[in-house]
Amino acid sequence: MDRHYLNSLFDPQSLVVFAGAPDAEPPTPLAHTLRRALAASVSAGYAGTVHWLHIGMSGRLGDLASARIDLALIALPHEQLADALEIAGRVRCRSALVLSSQLPVALCTELHQIARRHGLHLLGPNTLGLQRPTLHLDLSAFGTLAARGPLALVSQSGALTASMLDWAQAHGVGFSTVVSLGPNTAIGLPQVLDFLATDGATQSILVYMEGIRQARSFMSALRAAAYAKPVVVMKAGRRAPGSQVALTHSAAIVGTDDVFDAALRRAGVVRVRQFTQLFSAAQCLASRFRPVGRRLAIVTNGGGPAVLAADWADTLELEVGDVRDLGEEADAQDYVQALGAAVADRNTNGVLLIHSPKAERDPMAIAEAVAGVYAPGGKPVVGCWLGEASTRAAREMLAARNMPMFRTPESAVDAFHSIASFYRNQQLLQQTPPPLSDLAEPDTEGARLLVEGVLTERRSVLTEMESKALLAAFRIPVTRTMLARSANEAMLIASQLGYPVALKIDSPDIAHKSDVHGVVLGLTSAAQVRDRYDEMLLAVRRAQPEARIHGITVQPMAGRGEDAAGGGANGPVREVYVGMTTDDPFGPVITFGAGGTMIELIADRAMELPPLNKFLARSLIERSRAAEMLAAWRGTPAADVDALERILLRVSEMVCALPQLREMDINPIIVDEHGAVAVDARIVVAHTAGGSGAASRYHHLAILPYPARQEQNWPLKGGGHYTIRPIRPDDADMLQAFVRALSPESRWYRFASHMQELPARMLARYTLIDYDREMGLVAIVEEHQRGADGRETTTERIVGVSRYITNPDATSCEFSLVVADDMAGRGLGTRLMLAIIDEARTKGLTQIIGLILSDNAKMLELMRSLGFKVGAAPDDPDFKVAVKDL
Repeated sequence: MDRHYLNSLFDPQSLVVFAGAPDAEPPTPLAHTLRRALAASVSAGYAGTVHWLHIGMSGRLGDLASARIDLALIALPHEQLADALEIAGRVRCRSALVLSSQLPVALCTELHQIARRHGLHLLGPNTLGLQRPTLHLDLSAFGTLAARGPLALVSQSGALTASMLDWAQAHGVGFSTVVSLGPNTAIGLPQVLDFLATDGATQSILVYMEGIRQARSFMSALRAAAYAKPVVVMKAGRRAPGSQVALTHSAAIVGTDDVFDAALRRAGVVRVRQFTQLFSAAQCLASRFRPVGRRLAIVTNGGGPAVLAADWADTLELEVGDVRDLGEEADAQDYVQALGAAVADRNTNGVLLIHSPKAERDPMAIAEAVAGVYAPGGKPVVGCWLGEASTRAAREMLAARNMPMFRTPESAVDAFHSIASFYRNQQLLQQTPPPLSDLAEPDTEGARLLVEGVLTERRSVLTEMESKALLAAFRIPVTRTMLARSANEAMLIASQLGYPVALKIDSPDIAHKSDVHGVVLGLTSAAQVRDRYDEMLLAVRRAQPEARIHGITVQPMAGRGEDAAGGGANGPVREVYVGMTTDDPFGPVITFGAGGTMIELIADRAMELPPLNKFLARSLIERSRAAEMLAAWRGTPAADVDALERILLRVSEMVCALPQLREMDINPIIVDEHGAVAVDARIVVAHTAGGSGAASRYHHLAILPYPARQEQNWPLKGGGHYTIRPIRPDDADMLQAFVRALSPESRWYRFASHMQELPARMLARYTLIDYDREMGLVAIVEEHQRGADGRETTTERIVGVSRYITNPDATSCEFSLVVADDMAGRGLGTRLMLAIIDEARTKGLTQIIGLILSDNAKMLELMRSLGFKVGAAPDDPDFKVAVKDL
């Protein structure tokens, strides 16, 4: 029931090969390579059946069609590829692999259309194939089948794939799967990640990538895979920031690679810069060390290597804790004692053991002593036995005991950084924020009307007054601001607001007011206001003659130390900014950092993909360089970081609710111990394409918010009530308890398996979902118990689960349903099915399908009562198929 739809590609039991007649010359070099690879696979033990077919052979098509072949392999001249793929579709192959290179785009498009018409899962064209060493199967142009191992390698570069396989062979690294994805393949990275996330032979996934097509599907698949097992990514194509014209400071300092880093962090994966680091990071993460921080202790018998390690740790923003220099005379016992002390030290999160070869000391003896006390799976310990001839055997021995081992201190520090980054990013991965925080309801409708009014006037840049009105609609504190169209008006407004005041030019054509002398601060009298008003108009018109000027705004100095000198009664000014920019393809990105007039020079840019919750907002602040200045310093009280968190949450709400937002600067935000207030703001909007309804409400986001509004309460037959809501990652323990409590019959009917609990990877797969291509709903009841002390405690229990996952055709979905045995007959099954049907219909799906064991009479009866048509499953007599058009 849970067989992955790409099993026919990655675990084929039958092949049909289009590579010319077996007794004739291969038609292309790739066909020659494929023939050799297949012959070697069969010799090595591949147990599937292999059929040979070539263009013009028609006598065997009927037999092959009835056999239902898993995979068609095609390595032919360009002009024969379409015909071969058409034949593969006619004989009902499930998948196809086209080995080719340099195909024109028009031919690639034609092949995609043929595959869609026949329902073929197409890897290629312009790919160098795949390998499955676990099956002894080589369907690639890489020459030699990789060794068998726990790593999966997915690469968008054929040349780099070959290089990595060559390196891995020399270093004894093995693979479960190797996949080459070219630029024109129909099956892309998200689909391959989906398969590998549930592949039992794969423990860790390594990805080399150059680009993505759709951010939503990429993030969905990557997050699901990273929740199930470690994923390490190397991304090429870094681009300098600010290469496009930006209308706000935030957009000017944010580069594409910065956004990609933020996306990978949120997906819970580790990013590396060199392909050798792919393997070392995977080695460390496979050790399954317990969660750690970023503080590293160093144990060494030489000062120089420790300094190198500490320098590189500082570069990677790791903290170096205790450095234990044992001296050149250190023996095995010294290392054992130092390692034990470092592991026991609660102030450190990991240990780096460094050994430099010494004439009077045996590296192997020290390594054996260390191996005797080393505990894999505890606090991370990485080793660096420097040298080669005298230390190689010691490194290999420790590596065999599952200690990550390296030749240089820098490589070892890189490895610890990967471990620390992985567990930090896994915390980010598990956050599933709703579109709205638990703060007071914003005036979303008023904000939409304001934005639509600006766009109706064919403008894209909001004035300062409009920008602040938009912020105020989302309850973001802003300074009182009034527009003056003359010097006299400015004096009257200033007297009403109270001195001191600030004057700022108001123009939709001026992006940065300070650059044109459009800001004056700290005015304390009417005469100063009058004189500076006239001077500002002259200066701005001289600097930017074509700019449209609406007037000059007057606002109080916010009462938080803001003046021209940068200080005041409450001490030094703390200026930060919150920004938003739109990335292609990831969409909106929220940024935070040090603000003020020098924002671009300082270039402090921590960033996060929306939506945010409190955990993500605090993490965003802590990653910025501005975080240090928010703490107490030289008698100045610590800033109100909670107030900044609330502003970030409000900006996240804005970004989720208003897809028209393109860029935003809230700069500066003045913050002190009493709170935070936005002093200036600039917002850029644009028309956006998008439909109506819940399915398209958040089309602009790479990560769909948790659908909190879909939570519903229902009465329970026989008394009580229950809640149906979308599943969350933190439901994992409850879901596992639910499965364990099911009767063997119920587990068999749901999973077609006798398993007594969900494997860890399946549990992760079921609880972290994207709420887009799949949905899981849980029915929850509250249970009350009174303890021995008389106190009543309330716990929640899952009593039913329904879910669907969208099929590859993107128009239909497959459902599943299970209800706790003690809740049978109380209406939960019907309500859960109606809810999941509504979800599928809302997403625009046209059909919902379920596979049900033929002897599951109660489920079949329920489906018929809900209007499903029930028939025999075409490929398995043990199952029935229930289908309902939506």
